[in-house]
Amino acid sequence: MEFLFSGSGLIVLAVVFLLSGIRVINQYERGVILTLGKYSGMKEPGLRLVVPIFQTMRKIDVRSTPVDVPKQEVITKDNVTIGVDAVVYFRVLDASKAVLETNDYRYATAQFAQAALRDVVGSVELDSLLGKREEISQQIKAIVDAETDRWGIDVENVKVQNIELPQDMKRAMAKQAEAERERRAVIISAEGEKAAAQQVAEAAQMLSAVPGGISIRTLQTLEKIAVEPSQKTLVVLPAEISDIIKSFKK
Repeated sequence: MEFLFSGSGLIVLAVVFLLSGIRVINQYERGVILTLGKYSGMKEPGLRLVVPIFQTMRKIDVRSTPVDVPKQEVITKDNVTIGVDAVVYFRVLDASKAVLETNDYRYATAQFAQAALRDVVGSVELDSLLGKREEISQQIKAIVDAETDRWGIDVENVKVQNIELPQDMKRAMAKQAEAERERRAVIISAEGEKAAAQQVAEAAQMLSAVPGGISIRTLQTLEKIAVEPSQKTLVVLPAEISDIIKSFKK
């Protein structure tokens, strides 16, 4: 009886031992296996078995992952102190390298992106940073991507997000923008007056070319004026008299 009980107990212990080694790997994960501390392979998604005590498994998420780069105080090439932050999108391509080549691949990627952000932004002028943000982002991406390749990480994109300017710089830019708006308004108004003057000149030339055209236009104007009551009396001379007066002056 003792032998049977002992045998049953061993079977139960063996079953418990095996069940404790069952792992479930999701579709978006990969399992890195270490046997007695040494890398021995990688597990694909599904129900997997590891040998308890002798083997350990670390799951690595291989989905695209965003990492925020906190705001950095950077002095641009033209000596303007600004605050700038960014976000990095990366994906683990080789889970074994991500585990074996760096202690914390997320933190390492974020730190290197932070250093690259300071270096690139510090090498350009403020106008270039504001006008060529996408180009600056691509430069940062190229630097970070080249460094993280040895960690099995692919940097998919880098986006420079907020650029915080000093208050005096904001006021100066606001004044400049206001002056530019006023200049454009004056130009548009002058162009409108010029176009209106051209139209009036063309209309006057056409009326002068038609016999009695000026007189008809004068009568139309008088008709509009006569609608409103007025204390004034208008005396209208025929256009021919005006032409005679002009001829005497000559």
